[in-house]
Amino acid sequence: MPSPFDVTAGASTGVADVIAAFGQESYWLARLAFGGDSTTLDSLVIDPAGGIVVHTTQDLRRDMLPSAIGRMLPGNAAITRTESWEPHVGGKAYGKFRIAARGVPTTGAGTMLLQTVSTGSRLRVEGTVQVRIPVVGRQIEHFVVDLIARDVRRMQQFTADWIAGET
Repeated sequence: MPSPFDVTAGASTGVADVIAAFGQESYWLARLAFGGDSTTLDSLVIDPAGGIVVHTTQDLRRDMLPSAIGRMLPGNAAITRTESWEPHVGGKAYGKFRIAARGVPTTGAGTMLLQTVSTGSRLRVEGTVQVRIPVVGRQIEHFVVDLIARDVRRMQQFTADWIAGET
């Protein structure tokens, strides 16, 4: 059974500015470098209507899991993420994400809502993650859910700082 998560994070920047940042390769390269891991930007596609699709890949063994768990995984274990955003309308932008793993039976998916609030914007990320490994799968799911909650908040602050020119 997948583990659910629901994370909300605020930023001092408006929805239009955040979506505009998401459409820039320089933003993604800076964001991935800020994470300090080996995540690569595989593609950034902006459709004519203003929709955005981002594909990234992250080395699971080096970056995401505790070393004891990482050593049990195959050498090519990686997480691929696809994040897509619709154009913002009326102070809101809707997005979706998918997570798939190579070398580990793991999946995740969910939705994102970026909306205007009086202090800037608020991002809500809802989804599930499932790790189908006997005995330790549920423990890894809980670890990943906690990691997602932390990273959503960190990345919202990074985005606000990047837009303000502070990174």
